[in-house]
Amino acid sequence: MNQDEFEQLVIEGYDQLPAWVREKISNVAILIENEPSREDRVAQGLGENETLLGLYKGVPLSARGEMYGIGMTLPDTITIYILPTLDMADEECGPDATDEEFKERVRKIVADTIWHEFAHHFGMDEDAVHRREVERGTDIV
Repeated sequence: MNQDEFEQLVIEGYDQLPAWVREKISNVAILIENEPSREDRVAQGLGENETLLGLYKGVPLSARGEMYGIGMTLPDTITIYILPTLDMADEECGPDATDEEFKERVRKIVADTIWHEFAHHFGMDEDAVHRREVERGTDIV
């Protein structure tokens, strides 16, 4: 899968968020990178065999006070990582998967990761996100 195809799946994943959720999203940039940086891996406390599918950095909506946005305010970021996503899809699909089956699995992982990271933007901590993912049947991360 090339970068353009992956970017299209990120756009599709964002578009799958409910309209009322997209309307409330404020000051967030979605980035796509190959894999987490060493600094992000350390900051997240990841071991050598652990990785991230996505990462939210910023001030959640629930923590923004009335002074938020006064002056220079850089956007929050949600980074979606290509290589860990492709690795997970490959593991789950197995060697006999068709290209279309693989792409569908990547599509699902990306959509679930976007949901997960935007849940953090709305102020949910990792435990709350995990509980909601179990309820949704999408506990991938």
